Amino acid sequence: MAGRKLVNLDAMIPRADFAILEDAPEMPTKKVDSIGTRDLRPDGLLPLLRKPDFQRETNHWTPEQTVLLIQSFVDEDLIPSVILWQAQGSIFVIDGGHRLSVLRAWIEDDYGDKATSQAFFGFNINENQLKAAKETRRLVEKSIGSYNDWIKKEGIQQDLPPADRRRVASVRTTTIPIQWVTGNAERAQASFLKINTKGTPLDEIEILLIRNRKRPAAIAARSIIRAGMGHKYWSAFSDDKRKQIEAKASKLYEVLFEPDLTSPVKTLDLPLGGGAGVRSALKLLVDFVMVASRNQLGEPERVEDQDEDETGDETISVLDKALRLAERITGDDKGSLGLHPAVYFYGPTGTHFTSLFMGISTLFARKLVNNDPSFFPKFTKVRKDLEVALLQHKRLIAAIIQNTRSAGRNDMIASLLTSMIDSINAGNTITEQGLVNSAGLEGKIFVGEEQTKSSKFTPETRSAVLIREALAAALHCPICGGYLDPQKSVSYDHITPVRDGGKGTESNCQLAHPYCNQSIKH
Repeated sequence: MAGRKLVNLDAMIPRADFAILEDAPEMPTKKVDSIGTRDLRPDGLLPLLRKPDFQRETNHWTPEQTVLLIQSFVDEDLIPSVILWQAQGSIFVIDGGHRLSVLRAWIEDDYGDKATSQAFFGFNINENQLKAAKETRRLVEKSIGSYNDWIKKEGIQQDLPPADRRRVASVRTTTIPIQWVTGNAERAQASFLKINTKGTPLDEIEILLIRNRKRPAAIAARSIIRAGMGHKYWSAFSDDKRKQIEAKASKLYEVLFEPDLTSPVKTLDLPLGGGAGVRSALKLLVDFVMVASRNQLGEPERVEDQDEDETGDETISVLDKALRLAERITGDDKGSLGLHPAVYFYGPTGTHFTSLFMGISTLFARKLVNNDPSFFPKFTKVRKDLEVALLQHKRLIAAIIQNTRSAGRNDMIASLLTSMIDSINAGNTITEQGLVNSAGLEGKIFVGEEQTKSSKFTPETRSAVLIREALAAALHCPICGGYLDPQKSVSYDHITPVRDGGKGTESNCQLAHPYCNQSIKH
């Protein structure tokens, strides 16, 4: 399901590459001891402020958290110090990027949807980000008021109540304390990692990306998550390479994350990769590009096993392989199986199953790299019955996933799906106990529908009913009998082939999976 709204303030403070500052001396200029709204304007410190290029996106606060910070500032409540490091004419925010970004957003009235953000994201802002910005602005207006409104009140202070007069003054004079990191870039990065593994810690995936930021899988994942927009982690490459990376990343974003995932589910046009605005999306992308990149020996196994990419060629290669895999799963290419996301990647209540997506991707990637000529025809032959079994046993499969350690889930799903295909191909019926055994588990797993005493329909219930009814009325491929996803993947098939005299008439046209039409039928 779609997660809670998170405010994207990534445009408020630009990034710069730490790597070019490895031997940079400390700047001899005087360091100030605090920072306020006066400093977050073009005539203040703002032009010098940078975030480390490896820092996570500034999109982890809800509208309520964002408003609370502004309220604390204007009410002169205690706000923790920000930690800065200065080198080569730039001031890097080691800790406190969210705090400073929120204050600048308040000054600019840009919570991820106005001029600065629009330019930063290439005028391609998704609906969830727009909704979060709108909600934040509403809450700000309700509980605090805009920055510009308070500045205008300076001229009429004598007419204001005492509480408002104090706020007018605090908007200009309140500051956040600064602590300065001394030393070179290596020490500044070490400070960043130390600080961000305490308090609100970095995720494992964020630490992975920081430590491997020059390796192709990390660059590729970060390019895809923002559809080739935002900060360009690939800016050191040639102009031609940059354009290729951005085009391929944009295509992969479209394939994996469009349209936006909403709650409750209101359509079967669901994104293959789930929600793009949640933190787990980056992990999915790293896993996906790694799965797509492995050779017949399963190498490279880890991101760390890749060489650093100095030219952009390896990043482009990784993106090409990811596109090849994605276009086997969906799209209008002749090799596309057109897997229906509601059947393969989502649970009965509209929850995206990352393990199902990654397990199926793992299986298909292995078959592609091994050039297995028999697998996809065999898959297509049993596809109708396989999809019936997947829908019938989706709750059990979810329970099996939960009972499998996370590190082994992708391989388990790949193995389970292979077992199901082989079993159906042999004429056997898929049973609950057979699934449990095929997953390498013992005993029996009991599943059931969650009960409620409330008379109200939850978003999960509404999603479940929509998916159930929509699938009951969904189109099927006349060649294999599997579900069609016409929004993402469809081919127009001549019922009587052209080679046999078939014409391009309406009566001689049927909708089919691209692979069924162009690889199975011909």
